[in-house]
Amino acid sequence: MALIGKRNRLPFIRQATPGYYLNGGSHGEILLPGRYLPQRPSVGELVDVFVYRDSEDRLVATTEAPYATVGEFAFLRVVSVNPRIGVFLDWGLEKDLLLPIREQTQPLREGDWLVVHVALDQKTDRIIASGRLNRYLNLTPADYVAGQAVKMLVIGESPLGYNVAVNHAHRGLLYHGDLPGPLTIGQPLDGFVRLVRPDGKLDLALDAVRVGYQRIVPVTEKILEGLKASEGGRLSLHDNSPPEEIRAAFGVSKKAFKQAIGVLFKSKQIVIEKSGIRLAGK
Repeated sequence: MALIGKRNRLPFIRQATPGYYLNGGSHGEILLPGRYLPQRPSVGELVDVFVYRDSEDRLVATTEAPYATVGEFAFLRVVSVNPRIGVFLDWGLEKDLLLPIREQTQPLREGDWLVVHVALDQKTDRIIASGRLNRYLNLTPADYVAGQAVKMLVIGESPLGYNVAVNHAHRGLLYHGDLPGPLTIGQPLDGFVRLVRPDGKLDLALDAVRVGYQRIVPVTEKILEGLKASEGGRLSLHDNSPPEEIRAAFGVSKKAFKQAIGVLFKSKQIVIEKSGIRLAGK
């Protein structure tokens, strides 16, 4: 069955004056206008298309790619406004994408840019945009590990940093202190997971600092091993310990040690005291 708002590989059935008809399964035959293919496919040949509804609400196919498909977030421009219906967004296809009034969180004018989620309206089976981003984030558990590469889209700013949509599914945070400079709303980024918090929230970092944080992961493991092997789960090393003592114990610099215990403290695996560090719960 063809999936509306997604890329599909659909078999060619027949040709007619308007173009090529593809087998959409339970959706029946779906027209691919002739201008999208330079030559007729063979019967049964699979054609890679995007399926959506045209201005007359008919399912049609195109070989063009929208800026985002159903289930994804995108930064789109308002191209026209209808006060009774909503605003229309340029999403890279001939027919603009509707952002209904009910899905808006602020007044919009032609030329404005905003981050939206592309969704399939369950009542009308039409593709729409929504500015109510929280509705589409964190719907599943955050199944990530530290150091995992992710795709991000900046969706807002807070006092701590920038909120981002991670892999079109989860909310994460890039801290101001970890960034080389300001970011812009709608900016796409490559990065990685710095920390998965117990509540599922994600701390993130940019690719530019990825190597530094990956270097810290083995250090955190060494510290945890040292704590587990020590009496009472405690070590007398701390932020103010001499660099020589830290290097003798773990073979790392004082800076790397401080970064590592900071990561362990934020993930609630250790407690930092004046006299040293200890395993949480000890």
